[in-house]
Amino acid sequence: QVQLVESGGDLVQPGGSLRLSCAASGITFRLYTMGWYRQAPGKQRELVATITSDRRTNYADSVKARFTISRDNAKSTLDLQMNSLKPDDTAVYYCNAFHPLGSRYFWGQGTQVTVSS
Repeated sequence: QVQLVESGGDLVQPGGSLRLSCAASGITFRLYTMGWYRQAPGKQRELVATITSDRRTNYADSVKARFTISRDNAKSTLDLQMNSLKPDDTAVYYCNAFHPLGSRYFWGQGTQVTVSS
């Protein structure tokens, strides 16, 4: 059974920082491209950042220079370090696992990030 378990969502002030984590099980973690996506109220789910099995990264323009995605293949975990947070970063953040060769993908349950003073 595949599981993506997220943690770290919270209420923070503008300019603050958060670190989100995703613990994966039931997949050969090192073979998957991992990603963070987010969905704000009334908006489409959008890409935040992805990281391949060989640690190539891709970021949405809105988070470049502020967010850092990383992975630990030994622990099967995915992290997102978020700095200089803005109110527009407020959203439910989702962990995603994607296997490029087989086009298989899985989603976590989502964790709420709220940036407000």
